[in-house]
Amino acid sequence: MPGIIYLILAGLLGREIGELLFFLQGGGRETGENRLWLFLPVSFGTGTLVMTWAVYLIAWGCRALTRSDSPLFYADWAVMGGAAFFLAVLYVRRFQKRKGKGQRRRKKGGVSLRIGDRKLFFRELVFFLLLGVFLFWIMFYVFFISDDVLYSGATVFGDYAPHVSMIRSFSREANFPTQYPHFGGQDVKYHFMFQFLVGNLEYLGLRLDWAYNLVSVFALEGFLMLLYMLAKRVTGSAFGGVLGILLFFFRSGLTFFHYVWEHLQAGDLWTVLAENTSFIGYTPNEDWGLWNFNVYLNQRHLAFGMLLAAVVIWFFLDWVESAAAHKERGLVWFRDRLFTKAAWKNRNPGLAVLLGVLLGMGAFWNGAAVIGGLLILMGFGLFSDGKLDYALMALAAVVFSCAQSAAFIRGGAVSFSVYFGFLAENKSIPGILWYLLQVSGIFILGLVIVFFFLDRCQRIVLVSFLFPLFFAFCFSLTPDINVNHKYIMISYAFLTMFWGSMMVRAGKKRIPGKIAAVILIICLTLTGIYDFVIILRNNGTGHRVTVYMESPVTDWIVENLDSGDLMLTPEYSMHEVTVSGVMMYLGWPYYGWSAGYDTYYRADMAVKMYTTADRDELMRTVEQEGITYILFEEGMEFEQHPCREDVIAECYPLVYQSEDGRIRIYET
Repeated sequence: MPGIIYLILAGLLGREIGELLFFLQGGGRETGENRLWLFLPVSFGTGTLVMTWAVYLIAWGCRALTRSDSPLFYADWAVMGGAAFFLAVLYVRRFQKRKGKGQRRRKKGGVSLRIGDRKLFFRELVFFLLLGVFLFWIMFYVFFISDDVLYSGATVFGDYAPHVSMIRSFSREANFPTQYPHFGGQDVKYHFMFQFLVGNLEYLGLRLDWAYNLVSVFALEGFLMLLYMLAKRVTGSAFGGVLGILLFFFRSGLTFFHYVWEHLQAGDLWTVLAENTSFIGYTPNEDWGLWNFNVYLNQRHLAFGMLLAAVVIWFFLDWVESAAAHKERGLVWFRDRLFTKAAWKNRNPGLAVLLGVLLGMGAFWNGAAVIGGLLILMGFGLFSDGKLDYALMALAAVVFSCAQSAAFIRGGAVSFSVYFGFLAENKSIPGILWYLLQVSGIFILGLVIVFFFLDRCQRIVLVSFLFPLFFAFCFSLTPDINVNHKYIMISYAFLTMFWGSMMVRAGKKRIPGKIAAVILIICLTLTGIYDFVIILRNNGTGHRVTVYMESPVTDWIVENLDSGDLMLTPEYSMHEVTVSGVMMYLGWPYYGWSAGYDTYYRADMAVKMYTTADRDELMRTVEQEGITYILFEEGMEFEQHPCREDVIAECYPLVYQSEDGRIRIYET
């Protein structure tokens, strides 16, 4: 199947990019690591990143130059064919060179994938296989197709609605130059390349649910592999890395304990625990699922962005470890990290620039993950030597990010503002600390104690991992401050390794230590475990939104409209119209508003077009707003205003009516 071939070629191409990264690093770390768990995610992440950008750019160029209705056909042939040819030539030459020299091993400085610890390797293999099975199961549990019906779980469908629209805009509508389907006719402000990848895989023959879930699993498991390897490297504990991944899935918080106490007093604890289907929370919007694993189920592209950030963090740990090894102490050590030649002199500028390019290329895969990664690396740079390398990396990342923004966005890409306190109701320092205690329990504030049990390198890493969290409580880049929760989630994910390590250290002590480790793991996971129970309940049978994927309405739109058309529709979210990938004048308003679009103006104009009794006003507004089709649904209202189909029918011809007469479409 072409879609599977695409992913295989991307992985093989990424393998070569990984070879280059490790070669520039100097052959990598040879410390007994089982390097396969590092190399697999690096290969998937970098190969998919580079190959998908190549397909997108060629398809866009083909569409612009030839007005082709199938630009992906030519782009996929060019990129997949080119990648296959490049890899074939490379492998033939490599084989001939080895055969000629009578060598089977890589030259010194190359990348070794040897198994450093066989016993540990097989444990890791079992763990990652079980992790992969779990991820496949949960991804398909919340999003799958059966008998041509798309099922989306109740806790995730709100995010899937714009994502599926964007995916379908590529696989069905050739969305070049790219627009945002829920606010068509303008630029695209939302990072969309993950959705483009899925759309291209669907175009290449993978069914939508398989395309979406497959790359989601690869991205999330790849990130967790890197998180495990980082935990081993930073804390020295493999089991601590496993426990860190457990904490990644099941968040800490006071919420569950508060909930239990509240219902114990009410006398209905066992009833509500057994019957509740809503996320619990006592802080603003916590009941949205802002802090639990549901985030990674509905924001699939976040994991891919975090994978790219983790790759860059892995390599820059070389700089941190080198600086931490200096024997100076206290303020003298810190002074030397700022005011000496070694503190600024380049150590590996070639690797730094390449890593910056790769990170910058991820800006339209997930911008929050790129910013979060840069914030962590800013922390690294503050405490490391070789600061010019960090500057080169950051410059390359920013240049590539800005180039994408200039290509896709008219006007500013972000709306930067100082916003202190995030969602804390009391925005004083004590109020923020209380808020952190409520939403994360001892996880964040307890790191103050953990800090004193760490060595210098671990302290640098811990403090640096907190930088995205600090950013979330001080600044805003979007109209919706809730979006900042992703920066906190990024910090949380990387910080899990320290609590995992602490539990391992406590468990190695005598009975009191083992008891402390058990108490720790209960306190740090119980809220997240109950959240996961709610995920299962609220996405199961009877709690799913359904859309018929072979709807005649969907098919008619796909066959008769393209990305140059703009359709006036009701404010649809997940609907047979939105899964066509059509460019809507105004879909569900929150999607456009949170991405930075002026939804209020369009809502006013849509109300005017749907409700006016004046034919001239209707035709004038339709022409002014660039509407090419108007969809009317029987008995519809818009923003609680009754709609006037009779005026629309007087002005424009009816070009489609559904078999049940429910939906009618007029061409302007």
